[in-house]
Amino acid sequence: MITYRQRGLANVYAVFANAAAVALMPAYAALLPSITYVQLSENVSLVPYCMAVAVGMAASSGHLRRNHGRLHSLTKWTALGIAIRQGLYVSACVFTLVFATKDQQVSRLFLGSYLVLLTGLLALMHARVPRDLAALLFGETAKMPTLFIGRGDRLGNLDHWITNRMHIGVQPVGFLADEAPTRAELAIAPYLGKIDQLATILQERRIGQVILLEWFDDSAKVEKMIELCEQEGCRFLIHNDYGARYARTFIPVEEAGIHFLTLQNEPLEDPINRALKRVLDIVVSLPVVLFILPPLCAMVWLIQRFQAPGPMFFVKPRGGRNRLEFHMLKFRSMYARDHDINKQATSGDTRIFPFGRFLRMSSLDEFPQFINVLIGDMSIVGPRPHLPQHDIEFSLISKTYRVRSLVKPGITGLAQVSGYRGEITEPEKLHRRVYWDLYYVSNWSLAMDLQIILRTAWQVVFPPKSAY
Repeated sequence: MITYRQRGLANVYAVFANAAAVALMPAYAALLPSITYVQLSENVSLVPYCMAVAVGMAASSGHLRRNHGRLHSLTKWTALGIAIRQGLYVSACVFTLVFATKDQQVSRLFLGSYLVLLTGLLALMHARVPRDLAALLFGETAKMPTLFIGRGDRLGNLDHWITNRMHIGVQPVGFLADEAPTRAELAIAPYLGKIDQLATILQERRIGQVILLEWFDDSAKVEKMIELCEQEGCRFLIHNDYGARYARTFIPVEEAGIHFLTLQNEPLEDPINRALKRVLDIVVSLPVVLFILPPLCAMVWLIQRFQAPGPMFFVKPRGGRNRLEFHMLKFRSMYARDHDINKQATSGDTRIFPFGRFLRMSSLDEFPQFINVLIGDMSIVGPRPHLPQHDIEFSLISKTYRVRSLVKPGITGLAQVSGYRGEITEPEKLHRRVYWDLYYVSNWSLAMDLQIILRTAWQVVFPPKSAY
């Protein structure tokens, strides 16, 4: 029920924001002559443009829904970021309409200034209106007096959650526990007595919601709690405390009526998602292999002849999906001498010849991996593969490192475009890289892949400072 309220607030606010964005256009058009020198033609109909605004706002409303858990307390910078994204969506729809209809009547200055005004208005609204809307939707009549049952230390785990749900009516009344509470626990909610006093508390306090703070081994005791709550028409929730017990985030899933808790979502286990990703891999890699790689190979081979004679490619095993090894291709950027291949390249590494340094800095040394993508060993986007020896070393530093192998490795990845590329010199860098890799595994989408590809292309043209 709490989730429905939270999502409902986001949905209502999205409708409100969409309506405000559409209404702003004719209102701004009416005021425009009095505040600027811009005069709209009398023949201009704003109806199609209002519809384009509505489409753009509807398409961008997902940004609000993804923030539904903190919509009432967005910082001004987060609110501005969401507003800018929405402004870009609306801009795309509006100017697509302009180009498609070749409308010469509407003022481009009017449209541009409207979009700037809209972005500012949305930023102000996001920072303030949701909390006012929550107060209107979940006022005194919608309050939920909430009772907590279980050990006080478990109540401390929900302190932040309780504070950030009061806007939707969660009103902590107190908690019941068979063990004496501490001062810190009393600061969150008052202690009302032992668990066997539940029936009395439900009647006296008109409790609307009971939250069991932990799993109880005594099923008969829990069954009695449920019966008492049902008799009083009271909601009953059980807090899944496995995450606190094992310092992990567990995700509930249902399979054929059987419920499980898993450690991560895996959208790429869906055959349709895998097929979409494979199509994207082929669409991107095939033109590169046919038209870009041949002349690039000729140039690299020629310069290698002068600066560092030897094989054109550096071919060594890498860890792939499901921990299966494959041979990854790279343009050779080091002198063809005997050296420890397990030693990471460092900034100023003397093993790298001059043109090889440019290849690495510009990421051109990675281009032969498009062949690996066509073969199917790699994907365009995914966690970067490492040498088997490095996989062993890194797995000792980061306990979750091996989870990266649930998906195909990639030429580029979310960690790389987030600034974590090049040499891993300290454990923290590895932990941050693994964090973004695992985020990608659990949150993959085709849109995310396209965004990473575009960001990578930008970094190839304008190499980041971390590259060497």
